[in-house]
Amino acid sequence: MEYNSRVLKYRGHVVFQKLQVPSFERLPKEYYENEACFIFVNKGKFNVRAQTQVLEVNKNTALLSKCLSYYYETTKDHGETEDNIEVVGLLFYPELVQDIFDLDITQSSHTVDFNLKQVQVNKLLEHYRDSIIILIDNPELADEELIKNKLREFVILMTKTVNAPSELDFLSSMFKPNFAIFEEIIQHNLFANLSLHELANLCHMSLSTFKRRFIKVYKESPAKYITQKKINKAEFYLKNQDLRISDIAYNLGYDSLTTFNRAFKEYTGKTPSEYRLS
Repeated sequence: MEYNSRVLKYRGHVVFQKLQVPSFERLPKEYYENEACFIFVNKGKFNVRAQTQVLEVNKNTALLSKCLSYYYETTKDHGETEDNIEVVGLLFYPELVQDIFDLDITQSSHTVDFNLKQVQVNKLLEHYRDSIIILIDNPELADEELIKNKLREFVILMTKTVNAPSELDFLSSMFKPNFAIFEEIIQHNLFANLSLHELANLCHMSLSTFKRRFIKVYKESPAKYITQKKINKAEFYLKNQDLRISDIAYNLGYDSLTTFNRAFKEYTGKTPSEYRLS
């Protein structure tokens, strides 16, 4: 997939980026131990799936995120996706905090109870976004001192927005991910159309480690357990709700009605239509 990307750097690190992305269903944001970010949306909308959260991000709701793995997913209705997504991102690294803010984040024990946070784009943030876009589009204006001041300005805005006790506390908290319990991650994402590799990535595990952990916890393979849970939920829908079978398949994370029908018949001996009639 080809991206149209423009960046501004400070001391060799990308700190501002404007990115245009063509239509997609899911893109990974891989875990980086030393990176936190903030994302404005200029065009389109998408969801962000983390360990136990799914948040929508659009032009009115930006995203503040710690350093962990998650996925960008286009908001869609039965396959309809956005034609283009355009975002403006800010990236923060612990090694730049001392240089820019003269702060030592190890001196703060402040934590927050989120990994991802929706932030309403008020007038102040809207004007800030516009000023960053001007600099990205006109890089000759953006010397290091100006970039440094724009980063400081953002931290002041965010410290007030999330009600952090101080700039030091805000910055420190952004580099302390809250890793969820394994079982919570599994249960939260049971009905998402995630591959085992993608689910393992959310758990910050290799696929082999993930499978071993899963069997230890649930006493059976991930594929068998997840499929059984989906079929059980499908049986409930077919018995108790007047949903179209295609809607049931979509709600349970199947990528096609054919795949759902095949899995359902394999486990129950009947097609969904036959099961509903019976």
